[in-house]
Amino acid sequence: MSLDVSLWVTKPVCVYTSNITHNLGSMAANVKLSNGLTLYHVLWRPVEHKLVLAGDIAELLDEAWNILLSSPQYYKQFNPHNGWGNYDNLCNFVYNYRNICWQEPAAEIGISR
Repeated sequence: MSLDVSLWVTKPVCVYTSNITHNLGSMAANVKLSNGLTLYHVLWRPVEHKLVLAGDIAELLDEAWNILLSSPQYYKQFNPHNGWGNYDNLCNFVYNYRNICWQEPAAEIGISR
């Protein structure tokens, strides 16, 4: 006979981290999504719109990425004048973020502005 004792603590594990300049907020605000939100809301203010899990935003990011790709000249007009960030940076950021959201739909979104 024996006694086995275990103590377990479940700790959060970061599965993805990335960063993008606030200078692209204006460009993101001009990406209008079918649900009435903008890409800015999804990226910078998700919790305010009850988007708390990666699975909540995966399709929205996919829609935004396709919108960005459909009109590059339109969105390039919002490139920051100071040169910090550009259309390609936002497209790549959204593409990578979208992919990890599909892979880890139960991951909680953490935002630091």
